[in-house]
Amino acid sequence: MFTGIISAVGRIERVVPRAQGVRLSIHAGVLGLADVAIGDSIAVNGCCLTVVALSGDRFEVDVSQETLACTVGLDVPQEVNLEKSLRLADRLSGHLVSGHVDGVGEVVAFEPVGESHRLVVRVPQALARYVARKGSIAVQGVSLTVNRVDDSEFETNLIPHTLAMTTFKRLRPGARVNLEVDLVARYVERMMTAAEE
Repeated sequence: MFTGIISAVGRIERVVPRAQGVRLSIHAGVLGLADVAIGDSIAVNGCCLTVVALSGDRFEVDVSQETLACTVGLDVPQEVNLEKSLRLADRLSGHLVSGHVDGVGEVVAFEPVGESHRLVVRVPQALARYVARKGSIAVQGVSLTVNRVDDSEFETNLIPHTLAMTTFKRLRPGARVNLEVDLVARYVERMMTAAEE
C-alpha cells in the first residue's frame, strides 16, 4: 500500500527487454534506499513494482508484459515519481493507494491559475464511474482531490509544492498518465453489485 505522497523524482536510466516484459534500472534521486531490501515494493509513476536488485542509489525492477499493457511510461528512459510502500506506523497524508494502475488517461488541459495549475484529464469510460467530486484519485502515483467531474473528464488543482516535488511540471496536453481510482469506490461497487445478485 502507498499514500500517493511522492518521496522523490527518480529516473529510469536503462530499459532491458526480457522474454515477458522489461527490467528497469532506476536512479532513485533523493529517495533513500538504506532501508529498502530486495523484495520490497516501490511505486514508480503509480505502479507497484518489486525491487529485484540494489546498488548504491539505484534499484532494478522487472515489469511484466501485463503491466506494460495497462500502464504508460514504464518502457522508456525518463523521470518518474517514486514512493516507498506504506508502513503501518506511517501517517496517511494522501489516500490509500494500492499501486495497481486501473488505466491510462489523457491530459486535456494543464494551465496556470494564479500560483497553482489546473489539470484536466480525460478518463477511460470504464473508470469514469469511480471518479467523484471531492473524492481521491492517483495520477502518476500522486494523490489528488477531484474538483470537478463529468462523464469523461475530471479536473484537479495542483499547488506549487506538488509541482515542485513531482514530474507534473513537465505535463502537456496530449500526455498520457497512469490512473488509479479510489480503492473504497471499487469495493463499494462490488458490494452493491453482489447485493443485487
